[in-house]
Amino acid sequence: MDASELEPLTVSKKSKRTIVAVVIAPISGMLLLSIYFIYRVRRNDAGKSKIEDDIETQVNALDLLLFDLPTITGATNNFMFENKIGQGGFGPVYKGKLVNGQEVAVKRLSRSSGQGITEFINEVKLIAKLQHRNLVRLLGCCIQGQERLLVYEYMANGSLDSFIFDHTKGGLLKWPQRLYIILVIARGLLYLHQDSRLRIIHRDLKASNVLLDDELNPKISDFGIAKAFGGDQTEGNTNRVVGTYGYMAPEYVIGGLFSIKSDVFSFGVLLLEVISGNKNRALYHTTDTVNLVGYAWTLWKEGKALQLIDSNVRDSCVASEVLRCIHISLLCVQQCPEDRPNMTLALRMLESEMELAEPKDPGFFPRKVSYGAELLKKQNEMSSNDELTTTSLHGR
Repeated sequence: MDASELEPLTVSKKSKRTIVAVVIAPISGMLLLSIYFIYRVRRNDAGKSKIEDDIETQVNALDLLLFDLPTITGATNNFMFENKIGQGGFGPVYKGKLVNGQEVAVKRLSRSSGQGITEFINEVKLIAKLQHRNLVRLLGCCIQGQERLLVYEYMANGSLDSFIFDHTKGGLLKWPQRLYIILVIARGLLYLHQDSRLRIIHRDLKASNVLLDDELNPKISDFGIAKAFGGDQTEGNTNRVVGTYGYMAPEYVIGGLFSIKSDVFSFGVLLLEVISGNKNRALYHTTDTVNLVGYAWTLWKEGKALQLIDSNVRDSCVASEVLRCIHISLLCVQQCPEDRPNMTLALRMLESEMELAEPKDPGFFPRKVSYGAELLKKQNEMSSNDELTTTSLHGR
């Protein structure tokens, strides 16, 4: 075979470079794309590991259990709807039974929740350090894949709001039991403010966050948006106001200022709800409409405060005790934080017959001043999610 016959098989250097470029380009692209995805996966895994490590560190340092996901899904029958016992800003709550027969309440973080991993970790850190008979006990948690779960002791009778706002079930809570519940909540709140290792401001004290056990003993729950302070600090501020509409103090709604006195305001509202069996309804567009606080204030000024009493407890109540509780509630919901008692004084007033000061105008009561107009404006700006309300304060 001569050289002329081989010539068509010979490839020029330019053609070789073209072939190499055509082959290498897609390979390089695929390689770079693979590296990008590997980086993203590793970064996500690292993020998850950091979160999981943080949770495990907290759990190991405290007397908590770290549950695996199969244990929780088995206990709740894979979060069966029939086992759902509640719904809040965090997400749904399910009743479960562990393999040892212990009943538990499982709070599951919803992906659409207004709260997130920060609140999850916050609750784990805070409530695990709080050991008090009047606070719901956190048994452990689970963080696996996309699941964020908190496991609590089970409170057989659910939340306080399911009793006091229901005419039929409300009849099961006579005045002596309601007064006892008021005192226990006050002791629990005092522990948070003064006697715990950290000063805790709950920021979301309300009837649905007070749970009742099988003997109707109350315990405060849900510390997802609570704030912890050290030393002598008693207040803070935020640009993101989170709480439940109707329970938040005016200085918190308007300026983002929260303190032990804003918790006292919430306690005062709750006290009125327990007495009356009515919710603290929101202000509407006309200043002629008042909420429960405004209604109680009007009756108080007219000397008709006993009209506030829930019909379910009229036959069992002691008029002087009810009047005293209404008086204390109005002291707690005064507009200016400085005028409100702290929980030490509030509990002492509830447990004794000490002389009480005359209450001043309450917050959230319609008035013809710019403060009230600004408050109403802020309230109307709020958005709501499962009772938990959020608003952003601009210019701060």
